[in-house]
Amino acid sequence: MSLPDPVKSDAVRLRGRLALCGMVAALALVSACTVRPLYSSQPLSPGSLSASAELGSISIKPVNTRYAQQVRNNLIFAFGQGSGEPAAPAYTLDLGVTELVESAAIVQVQTQEDEPTAGTVTLTANYVLRDTATNTVIAVGKRSIPSSFDRPRQEFAAYRAQIDAENRAARELADLLRLSIAQDLAKHGKKA
Repeated sequence: MSLPDPVKSDAVRLRGRLALCGMVAALALVSACTVRPLYSSQPLSPGSLSASAELGSISIKPVNTRYAQQVRNNLIFAFGQGSGEPAAPAYTLDLGVTELVESAAIVQVQTQEDEPTAGTVTLTANYVLRDTATNTVIAVGKRSIPSSFDRPRQEFAAYRAQIDAENRAARELADLLRLSIAQDLAKHGKKA
């Protein structure tokens, strides 16, 4: 029979203590996590409505361009979950959308001229969220999203490709704005 090595047993004990301390630290970090699903019935902040009900109480002011109207329509659908704008809104959203169309790639064709074959549409939205009752500004933000498209030689096909890219960017921008505004409402509820 052999006797246990005292040096090894101290190292094993130290490793066990470090593992235990690491687990306690990990549990402390996980317990501080405030991530929650956006579609839950839980309120965004204590004493407020659920996230979907609070987002459904936002009215979006009219806009004046086709691509801005696409963003607005997608936001109305996302906020109200298909039910449209609220009759008595708690919040109003001022939305400004700008567009930038760029040629992304230039390819030498058989002729002497360079012809663009790809483009990028970038939609940028600036928003101001206000409380309807007090007209106080709750949040101000800016988000943008790019969308690429191919430019064929036919004029109508190139125009239609750009419109499709605008529509894609509008859908994605509306999703990004919905998430951003939900975060803004959650932050506002914590201050109140």
